[in-house]
Amino acid sequence: MSYDRLHRLRMPAEWEPHRATWISWPHHEPDWPGKLGPIPWVYAEIARVIAGHEPLEILCHDDEVMEGARTALDAHGVTRDRIRLHLFPTDRVWLRDSAPTGAIDERGGVVLVNWAFNGWAKYPNWQQDAGVGDAVARITGLQRVEPRRPDASERLVLEGGGIEVNGQGLMLVTEEWLLSDVQVRNPGMTRSDYERAFAEWLGVTDTIWLGEGCVGDDTHGHIDDVARFVSDDTIVLAVEDDPRDDNHARSTDNVRRLELASRRAGATPLRIARLPFPGPVIMNGERLPASYANFYIANGVVLVPTFNDPNDRVALNLLAAVMPAHRIVGIHAVDLVWGLGTLHCLTQQEPLGGRAFRTRPHTDA
Repeated sequence: MSYDRLHRLRMPAEWEPHRATWISWPHHEPDWPGKLGPIPWVYAEIARVIAGHEPLEILCHDDEVMEGARTALDAHGVTRDRIRLHLFPTDRVWLRDSAPTGAIDERGGVVLVNWAFNGWAKYPNWQQDAGVGDAVARITGLQRVEPRRPDASERLVLEGGGIEVNGQGLMLVTEEWLLSDVQVRNPGMTRSDYERAFAEWLGVTDTIWLGEGCVGDDTHGHIDDVARFVSDDTIVLAVEDDPRDDNHARSTDNVRRLELASRRAGATPLRIARLPFPGPVIMNGERLPASYANFYIANGVVLVPTFNDPNDRVALNLLAAVMPAHRIVGIHAVDLVWGLGTLHCLTQQEPLGGRAFRTRPHTDA
């Protein structure tokens, strides 16, 4: 018997109340080849902003990493009573993908939905990261569940950066991430299989499939670089208007898909706010996945990656307009994105809980 049949689960929207945010302190030099030095200081600034709004739980790979974290956090004036440091070895620090997804059950309790993790079906060193969910459960005392494929043959492999919800039953994902033949997470699973799993483990009633993620994304299509909910019916979509840019065709296709979904019979109308991309960010000849859509929503604040680009101001102003109840804070991310991820990729929220399960179907189906 699955957990769903006992107490249905709902993945809350990111703007719903958090108990805390989880991050892992940077330590893996190959993630930032030749540039690891400044990264802890970027993390300290991220921590300073988040800790001003909610508690921060920080995983530290070893004692040396923990001591370095304390030094950087103290230097940035992060209040110690707002953070907790925990010794736990990790391969990488991208907790959006390796940490469990917080869900709410019918009673308002928080349940950790712990997907199987396999290094994005790409990297060989992931075994320590696969244990992050167990560590979070031990630290918090929250119940942890391990979703299985619909045929129950084995655990379901997913990453948090690939799923985006409005908390009312609507989800965004990309075909590139789950349905292509590159970096295959769950061989043999079909579109309908995934939709069944989303319904069972996250309370999703309708899934909108976009096409591709952004150029340079080594996860092969995570949604959090291209499309994000900012309210029940509003989606911020990264769009590249320059037809010479490689992001143009894929983002134009995503606009079309969202417009079709919104016009579908019985669908709740969706508002689409077009977010620009920054100009290409290049390092050692490699285009990096620089995107303003990789923002993180904490309690009352939105942290937005910026890239020393004229579109920084455009993006910050747009996000301020669509999330007027939140403080909008830009975080310099040119060094950070050399690790092929930025603010949403490195954070994972723990919901506060207390709100009973409910969804509002997107369609009449």
